[in-house]
Amino acid sequence: MPRILLIDDDEHLAAPLTTYFARFGCTLDSAKRPSEGIAKLRAGHYDAAILDVMLPEMDGFELCREIRKESDIPIVMLTARGEVMDRVVGLELGADDYVPKPFEPRELVARVQTILRRQRSAPAAAAATNAQLRVFDGLSIDLDRRQVMRHGERVELTGTEFDLLALLAGEPGKVFSRDDILNRLRGHEAELFTRAVDIVVSRLRKKLEPLDCIKTLRNAGYALAVAPGEPSS
Repeated sequence: MPRILLIDDDEHLAAPLTTYFARFGCTLDSAKRPSEGIAKLRAGHYDAAILDVMLPEMDGFELCREIRKESDIPIVMLTARGEVMDRVVGLELGADDYVPKPFEPRELVARVQTILRRQRSAPAAAAATNAQLRVFDGLSIDLDRRQVMRHGERVELTGTEFDLLALLAGEPGKVFSRDDILNRLRGHEAELFTRAVDIVVSRLRKKLEPLDCIKTLRNAGYALAVAPGEPSS
């Protein structure tokens, strides 16, 4: 049963969401303060975290930044409706998705389920195609273990960053449009937000430096442009 941690100081939100998530086979724990949430993440295993933007002690953006220093757990941000900049900032800091307030509980559950399903399906898809390891010059991608090595050193990626890299590596040289990437990685339940793709690509490029393997084709999309190589040791 997946365990989700909600960090939100709205005392009227946790109880109904806990009941609603249970209907879909998920355990939802909650914390009202960021310090309490960080302590719970360190003490127990969680499959995803849901962060509100407006929090005491520190805002959700700072909390996302702190969590990303220690964990690549999937993160969903709860943002104010219409605040596009909140979504952009959250994604830039490493969030995997966002849900604008006010929201329907079913939408939040669907977003979390999509992220968890994506993580579970990647190893299965790799085994089915007998292609668990993709190796390029200076870069190796283990689809089964969801690990990336750059020149022999492990690169810590968020779930969305890894899924994007795995998608591009599945067909090196092929150009994927932003809509292609959104549909393949986030499914049809999420609204199209093409700026999100640019943000994730930017984060991924920075983490893969000094490798320069993700190319932008103007008005077309993105492609992995790197030569085949030997496995990193």
